[in-house]
Amino acid sequence: MKKPPRRTAERILATALDLFNRYGEPNVATTLIASDMGISPGNLFYHFPAKELLVNALFDEYLHDMDQLLPAAADVQDMEHAWFFMHSLFELIWRHRFIYRDLNDLLSKNRHLEAQVKGVLHRKHQAFEVLLSGLQEQGLLSQNPFERHSCATHMVVLQTWWLSYEYVQNPRHALEDANADHSALRGAQQVLGLLLPYLSELPKSQLQALIQVYRAE
Repeated sequence: MKKPPRRTAERILATALDLFNRYGEPNVATTLIASDMGISPGNLFYHFPAKELLVNALFDEYLHDMDQLLPAAADVQDMEHAWFFMHSLFELIWRHRFIYRDLNDLLSKNRHLEAQVKGVLHRKHQAFEVLLSGLQEQGLLSQNPFERHSCATHMVVLQTWWLSYEYVQNPRHALEDANADHSALRGAQQVLGLLLPYLSELPKSQLQALIQVYRAE
């Protein structure tokens, strides 16, 4: 049996991601996705018989990209590398921001996400501990094991809920595409700002300079 062409399925996923990001997943019906694409609801249903399957496919794309990015934490050797690693993570979160915007609602009704999200948080925590350990090995910061574990936890929490904070500040416009760069920059600034008390003088000055150069008001 010949497989259906991937082109339509990929277009459905791209359209769903755009609409979920713009309006929130709970506010987007499959009929709206079909209408926005100019296809029949039946055509969409052929590829994705339920909206939950669309959400799962988009989450799996995000998961794949995140798992490709997190190992780069082991390559961070200075504050500039740390900055671009963190900014890249926030860019990835932004591209799939409906997951973070609607996380509580999604977890309450989607078993696939419920089973996967804890693992994502755990892998982020591990990556941040690797990053912090690497900076310590380079002589850039000083933390005992408890401080390192606690700092990595704070980094995960702040990164996970940053878009919710942005949304509360400006519910009408915070998650629009035009705000992508500033949101990612602000998030990176805040997460890496958690390292300032542990940094030695030179890397602290370097991080403060990076924050000034890339400051997003």
